[in-house]
Amino acid sequence: MQARRQISGLRDTIASSLRIRVLILVLLGFAAVAAPAYMAFNWIVASTVVQLGTLFAEKQILYDRYRGLEALMREVSLAETLAGSQSIRDWANDEANPDLKRRGIAELEHFRQSFADHSYFFTIGASGNYYFNDAANSYAGDQFRYTVSADNPRDAWYYSTVALGEGCHLNVDNDTNLRVTKVWMNCVIREGRRVLGILGTGIDLTSFIQEVVNIPQVGVTSMFVDRQGAVQAHRDQDMVDLRSLTAEMSAKRTVFSLLDKPEDEGALRELMDQVAGGEAVALSRFMSIGGKQTLVGIGYLDKLGWFNVTLMDIDAIIDKRLFLPIGLLLAGVMGLVAAIMVLVFKRAVLYRLKRLEEVVHSARRGEYGPALAMADDRQDEVGRLSTAFTEMAVAVSDNTRLLEARVRARTEALETLASRDAQTGIANRRGFVTAFEAATGRRHGLLLIDIDRFKTINDTFGHAAGDAVITEISRRIVACVGEGHVCARWGGDEFIVLLHDSAPQLLRANAFGVMAAISDRPVALPDGRSAAVTVSVGASLVEPGDSIETVTEMADAALYMAKGEGRNRVMIFDPPDAAKPSRAAQPTG
Repeated sequence: MQARRQISGLRDTIASSLRIRVLILVLLGFAAVAAPAYMAFNWIVASTVVQLGTLFAEKQILYDRYRGLEALMREVSLAETLAGSQSIRDWANDEANPDLKRRGIAELEHFRQSFADHSYFFTIGASGNYYFNDAANSYAGDQFRYTVSADNPRDAWYYSTVALGEGCHLNVDNDTNLRVTKVWMNCVIREGRRVLGILGTGIDLTSFIQEVVNIPQVGVTSMFVDRQGAVQAHRDQDMVDLRSLTAEMSAKRTVFSLLDKPEDEGALRELMDQVAGGEAVALSRFMSIGGKQTLVGIGYLDKLGWFNVTLMDIDAIIDKRLFLPIGLLLAGVMGLVAAIMVLVFKRAVLYRLKRLEEVVHSARRGEYGPALAMADDRQDEVGRLSTAFTEMAVAVSDNTRLLEARVRARTEALETLASRDAQTGIANRRGFVTAFEAATGRRHGLLLIDIDRFKTINDTFGHAAGDAVITEISRRIVACVGEGHVCARWGGDEFIVLLHDSAPQLLRANAFGVMAAISDRPVALPDGRSAAVTVSVGASLVEPGDSIETVTEMADAALYMAKGEGRNRVMIFDPPDAAKPSRAAQPTG
């Protein structure tokens, strides 16, 4: 009876008190909303963390891709340029020819000064003879070292590289005792299907690896792998594959060995194929590594044939506990009143997080405008997160522009380096060929200029004096023929000039003018002395449709005659019968 009276009294109290009813409704509403709100909040936080982590992964890939690789890319470009040298190809086709050998060695020695390691190697395919010189110029005049053999295991790199096809290929050599990592650039030279040889140089990547893969970043591990997944650079030296060209796949240390699940290996290979195919600059995906979900980012270094792989522990990079105050705030608001809580939650949290998520999506597409324009004056947790993301977007945008500007500047510098002679500043062989191919439709003149007894100058006054003579002769030639014509360094002490819109009389006048401009006064040397310098000139007219090989052969024939007649003279190639398709060399003085 007493219990019934208590229940009846409670019922009357509830019925007569609006505050209690509202409180009950609030509690019921809280109970009804708390569970889905909690799940929604967790989903948004997790989604935001993943979006931020993925964005961080892709920007980390781009950052590592261009950081510290400029020197290596420069060496590859130089090696490619040397592999395309006509002097090298001519020597490889006729190794026994002393003149071709001299020119080939001179070309190798010229590029040796430009290589960062100041060394080169060249293996001629027909004979297997291996030529080498180092930074100390230890083998000057005796560059031939030995002959490669298929029976020698140490020469396996040569035959493995030949099988890879034309182009430059990289081989990592890591000395764990000395803690030195060196990358060899092996450039295959082919003529049709025939291998003329392999040449290249090496570069020490120890400092680069220390800078890129050993940089302390919480939750981030960077490495570089080749197209087969073999690890080429890693902070753990035991992970590096030391025989990337010769080892069997089963014996290689690969990035795939880190994955827990076989299906992740297929997914990783697919990402590698996509970035290598140019479908995206960088891609990322979660994979299981060491029993933990890890965000794996992939970028492709097309110049090197390497992939930049970045492994990121999202939990270590982004601490989800940062979102805890938001949850406590929401719980407090919901505890006061369910209706107000819902409104406050939507406006103060959900709407702002949704906006932030949209900004993250825009940033992933490379559109930083919404992130930069996102202003949130409320300095609560979400406001601070928005401000932090805005600051990160500003930093990423600025870094991206800076990287793009540096890449553009470096690309322009490499393009200039590829067509200009580093010592004299005039065009090199490649730059001259380009200018020759562009000058079509009219008759032109061609001068081939060789410094007389240049070796004597080097022997008498030193190589520094020889360099000064080369530079001064190039300046005098340019000053004599004028800016309207093309002057280039054709070889070590040999120059070539293309005279636009020329004729026999103009060709002769220009040839004798160049010779006079050079021999008119001695060349001042760095040590205060001076040297009298003369040149021999071979000249030829360039008819419309003539190939560069044809006209240079005619000019070279004339130059050879000038040398034979005693040097310090001009010889002009004069075909006996212009109507004949074959021009016989009849140099005249």
